[in-house]
Amino acid sequence: MRGTALAAAAMAGVLVLAGCAKDSGGGNSSNNTAASSGGGSDCVTAQKPPAAPAASSSTAAAGGKVDGSKLKIGLAFDVGGRGDASFNDAAAAGTDKAKSELGVTTVNESTASASEAESAKQQRLDQMASSGLNPIVAVGFAYADSVKAVAAKYPNTKFAIVDDDSITLPNVTPLVFAEEQGSFLAGVAAAYKSKNCHIGFVGGVNTPLIQKFEAGFLQGAKTVSSKIKIEDEYLTPAGDFSGFQDPPKGNAKAAAEIAKGADVIYHAAGASGKGVFDAAKAGNALAIGVDSDQYNQKTVAADKDVIITSMLKRVDVAVFDYIQAVAKGDLTVLPKRFDLKVDGVGYATSGGKVDDIKDVLDGYKAQIISGAITVSDKPQK
Repeated sequence: MRGTALAAAAMAGVLVLAGCAKDSGGGNSSNNTAASSGGGSDCVTAQKPPAAPAASSSTAAAGGKVDGSKLKIGLAFDVGGRGDASFNDAAAAGTDKAKSELGVTTVNESTASASEAESAKQQRLDQMASSGLNPIVAVGFAYADSVKAVAAKYPNTKFAIVDDDSITLPNVTPLVFAEEQGSFLAGVAAAYKSKNCHIGFVGGVNTPLIQKFEAGFLQGAKTVSSKIKIEDEYLTPAGDFSGFQDPPKGNAKAAAEIAKGADVIYHAAGASGKGVFDAAKAGNALAIGVDSDQYNQKTVAADKDVIITSMLKRVDVAVFDYIQAVAKGDLTVLPKRFDLKVDGVGYATSGGKVDDIKDVLDGYKAQIISGAITVSDKPQK
């Protein structure tokens, strides 16, 4: 299963950026920039996977018209809030869709700060519940302890929490994802697009959740290239959530990886990703976004020319489907995990920068859905 797949595509560059990428010695020493399309043929060692249609996606949105006009929703954002061009914006998109499609009129939003105490999170949720908001959606695992405490206090209020499934209370619904599956595709894209056969990962906070992004990315890249070199860094250790809201630190970390020769950088760092994109543009490298389709995010529009794709974590789908299920009075329609099969994760195609390898990405996507490839949620370094 070894070969030089997509060699023709490697000659076809559809995106050219000024300046030459720094050659690390891991791939060919072409004078093409890192932004050339099609990937380095000397880097990709796996045969292109057979094209196969992915299984039909399904969400709780199926069915007739649902009336959500009586719902009063509380949306407790994680650090960064609406406008982070990533995780929180995806959650906001879910409630925005609920307004337009379900007739929801009330959404009360509140945002966590990077250094706030646990008591502040608990107070935020308590205020939402005591004011009659129902359901309440907590965006992020950092809310786990507070959701557990407040949900027990308000058994008639429905809660959902994104990225945590540790709470067993009957009025709490977990909204969890197969981040490793979407990140596997990001790793494949990075290996195909790298001219130096040298890529990088920048994680926001070193937690088990972000390690799932890291794990999939590493596995995907190594699946298509036995020669790939990978820089792998975090901005802050577990417990320090400032890593999700520190663009200067993201910039410095990504710039350091680029200086070592990495020419495609994938971030899972929330609002800090803006700094990663800035570094990629300054260093004539490419970048892969996360959570939302960051090519279309206004807050990172200045860097859109270096964003080749984004790993879509469809928090918008999960939040909307949850709200719709609450409106219908049937939470059993929700999947236990939002994965590739139910369109819970995926990859973006905006800008056309991965159009030439879409058949490759879809082939691997189909193999993951079918079970032919199992993606680990623990980094294998």
